[in-house]
Amino acid sequence: MIIESRAYARAGLMGNPSDGFFGKTISISVRNFGASVKLYPSPELIIEPQPQDTNEFRSIYHLRDAVSTLGYHGGVPLLKAAIKKFLEYCEREQIKLPNRNFSIRYATSIPRQVGLSGSSAIIVAAFRALMRFYDVEIPLPILPNLVLATETEELGIAAGLQDRVIQCFEGCVYMDFDRSLMERQGHGYYEPLDPRLLPKLYIAYKTELGKQSGKVHNDVRSRWLQGEELVVHTLNSIADVAGQGREALLQQDTDALNSLVNRNFDLRCQIYPISDSNMALIRTARACGASASFTGSGGSIIGIYRDDAMLNRLFIELKKLNARVIKPYVI
Repeated sequence: MIIESRAYARAGLMGNPSDGFFGKTISISVRNFGASVKLYPSPELIIEPQPQDTNEFRSIYHLRDAVSTLGYHGGVPLLKAAIKKFLEYCEREQIKLPNRNFSIRYATSIPRQVGLSGSSAIIVAAFRALMRFYDVEIPLPILPNLVLATETEELGIAAGLQDRVIQCFEGCVYMDFDRSLMERQGHGYYEPLDPRLLPKLYIAYKTELGKQSGKVHNDVRSRWLQGEELVVHTLNSIADVAGQGREALLQQDTDALNSLVNRNFDLRCQIYPISDSNMALIRTARACGASASFTGSGGSIIGIYRDDAMLNRLFIELKKLNARVIKPYVI
């Protein structure tokens, strides 16, 4: 019996990055890219490395390019951490697992480190495979907490719940991470929204701009914890963008959504440094008439375009910056 599970890329549409600060967000699942995990019984527990996990390189230049694109560690540490966290959850819940071993491998088409959540997709897919293999049901609102803990506690990655929620729920989801709600029930309020309400969206990404999100968030987090007024006020305003965006989405107010996407990014600029290359993506997209904001921590942008003529301009102008443009496939 071979078990195969999948999880997809994601893009933050509004509210990003307030999810790590008890804020609100709207995100979409991007099925253009995905991660898959295959798991099957075997005499011993084996994690099968993939080409991106290799420590052999053709040259020093090959090593540099591989690290720039894939990071330093590949996917094997993600699988190890997911398996450990899955077992710890079962022990806490007093779920006795049968004495069965397995081999597990992963594959991914998600561009790495460009704000499309490639790492968490591998972990979500791994949890889904383990749940099927051991016939364990983890409540859907709780699963994102376990995925996040896998990254933060086991791998030291600074992250928020938004990515993991949308990858577990899929589609389009409005999330409210109100502190009192989180403390009372252990998770936020997650409201699936009909993807048919979404306006015309594009995503553009540029792999060489990718960076680990934890490095981006660390300074702002420390300032937020210290209660710095600018940071606290700005993050609250970014959360408000998502709340307003939910209402505009339900009302099918595309003009309001367009303005809110831009406002999200403009607020972000008040507290986060933005590289010239990332800013060039934003400015180029807006010069074409589209709105533009980050999908995550940088490297990819998302926005609303009006018609095919505008989309074509985005393809042409962003290609000049070495960026690829796609229409996100959301179910």
